[in-house]
Amino acid sequence: MIAENNGPAAETGGSTEYINHHLHHLQVSVGEGQFMTLNVDTLFFTALLSLLFVVTFLLTARRATAGVPGKFQALVEIIVGFVDGLVRETFHGRSKLIAPLSITIFLLVFLMNFMDMLPVDLLPWAWANGYIAAGHDPAHAYLRAVPTADLNTTFGLSIAVFLLIQVFGISHKGVGGFTKEIFTAPFHAEGTLMKILLAPANLLLRLIEEGVRPLSLSLRLFGNMYAGELIFVLIALMTLNSSLSHFSTYAMGIMQFISGFAWTAFHVLIITLQAFIFMMLTIVYLSMSAESH
Repeated sequence: MIAENNGPAAETGGSTEYINHHLHHLQVSVGEGQFMTLNVDTLFFTALLSLLFVVTFLLTARRATAGVPGKFQALVEIIVGFVDGLVRETFHGRSKLIAPLSITIFLLVFLMNFMDMLPVDLLPWAWANGYIAAGHDPAHAYLRAVPTADLNTTFGLSIAVFLLIQVFGISHKGVGGFTKEIFTAPFHAEGTLMKILLAPANLLLRLIEEGVRPLSLSLRLFGNMYAGELIFVLIALMTLNSSLSHFSTYAMGIMQFISGFAWTAFHVLIITLQAFIFMMLTIVYLSMSAESH
């Protein structure tokens, strides 16, 4: 969503500075090289939203009643029932982990996506004021509040799904069956010689298939959320450093409100859809890993 352009970048620079400031993470270096740089804001909001998710569901479970449920309990039951139905239709194996895992993925990704609904300048403005109160330069008060707009988050989630795929494959097929499938599918052969000849091609295709899955999961979610965040920033630029004494400010303000409202309404669908797609692809991939080729 759009907020008043009162951040430090709006006061000290133009459009380029404003965009760069909003797209810069609060970082801490724990070693040499870019790999050893932590995006503290991403870690903080991920931990905060994870804690919120766990605490909310624990309290809901403890206060759940078999009688007439409250509004929030009814909402939770609808979500749980919906996801459980999808798992039963999609996952053909047997596992007590799939349904809880799917609900966790959907709601956690949704919560992280939903941070993009906050006014784009709200948290950076509060963080900059905190910097000023502490006697620091607000120009260095970087803060990004959408964890899924950080490739580190989406790639971390996809790596976790990738590892689960391997675990499910081994648990359902055994180490021998899992290893055999790597060299014998998708090109099957009857004779031993043909199996040996086709093994390198099967291995190559398997490596490509397994590598594409985490890449597609992470890049799809990251691309949509990063683009959504950037569009909010661009809409906020319409009245950047504008003066209330100019008529154009009010005209652009109306355009900004309309654009912001329209994009917010559309973005609600995007953040929900992206959480749903990430969850569904996870279920599909786990189901495929449990099936024999």
